[in-house]
Amino acid sequence: QVHLVASGGGLVQAGGSLRLSCAASGRTFSNYAMAWFRQAPGKDRELAAAISWSGAIIYYLDSVKGRFTIVRDNAKNTVYLQMHDLKPEDTATYYCAATSALPTTAVSRYSYWGQGTQVSVSS
Repeated sequence: QVHLVASGGGLVQAGGSLRLSCAASGRTFSNYAMAWFRQAPGKDRELAAAISWSGAIIYYLDSVKGRFTIVRDNAKNTVYLQMHDLKPEDTATYYCAATSALPTTAVSRYSYWGQGTQVSVSS
């Protein structure tokens, strides 16, 4: 199994920045697509960003394009979500996830999940 630990969340004002980190252990990080999902209270979990194992395929939710950047460092077994110009609607619990398949928006296709880290953005 792959164990994922998410960190880096916090409380910021609108327009601020955060960098989320997801550290993987237990199995090689290579050949896994990685993703960041987010979930606000009472709403479904949605894919914010995803990256293939090689970095050749990258996906962003339309509402975060141009503001968020997903990066993976296979040598460190870590994936990052760099978040800039944060908006109140970005407030959610953010979860990192991994799949041995190609990146997908389907929650069910991801076999490994981190514990989540809270991002709160005030106006």
